Amino acid sequence: MKKLVSIAIDGPAAAGKSTIAKAVAKRLGYTYIDTGAMYRAFTYYVLKKGVDPRNEEASVALIPEVKITLHPDGTVICSGEDVTRAIREIRVSSCVSYIASYPKIRLALVDEQRAMAKCDNVVMDGRDIGTYVLPDALIKIFMVASVEERAKRRYKENVEKHIACSYEDIVNDVRERDRIDSSRAFAPLKPASDAIEIDTSNMTIEEVIKTVMDIIESKVKN
Repeated sequence: MKKLVSIAIDGPAAAGKSTIAKAVAKRLGYTYIDTGAMYRAFTYYVLKKGVDPRNEEASVALIPEVKITLHPDGTVICSGEDVTRAIREIRVSSCVSYIASYPKIRLALVDEQRAMAKCDNVVMDGRDIGTYVLPDALIKIFMVASVEERAKRRYKENVEKHIACSYEDIVNDVRERDRIDSSRAFAPLKPASDAIEIDTSNMTIEEVIKTVMDIIESKVKN
């Protein structure tokens, strides 16, 4: 039986992980798993229920109610509702790092993520894929970019999707998410010891894709 391949792509908020992971998965014919969308969906549900995302106990209590499904076309369903667009709104972005820092919520979603990786070849992106979710992944990439460049990308993405936002708010959001993600006690954002770091600040999407594909091809051959 052929061994399944897992590719982990980690990095801070708006580093371009999802765009690259999705493109790489398509070229390889692998399943793409956007773990960030899962945490965003959970955050959306918490907000929908009128719960303060900074309240860990109340947020964790919602775990049994939250059912998240990721579709190949990028659609995200949370407990029967299509939340694909809603999870990209600033109100979700500004709270998702709180939800992602709660161990019980992370454990619940990580179980689902690991189960997905046992069923198919996957490209999975997030904050702790290479260090915690899939520590045995064959290839581990850690993508970085300056705060300003990441904010510019997120702003452009939101404008294209007609999501109301301001560049200044996104800069502040990116900085705050970096702080929370890097300082959380459970599975903090950091590169795995065997991850290959790519600074995408001055690279085009195609240049990043080619760099990642070259790394994968080299690793698979060896």
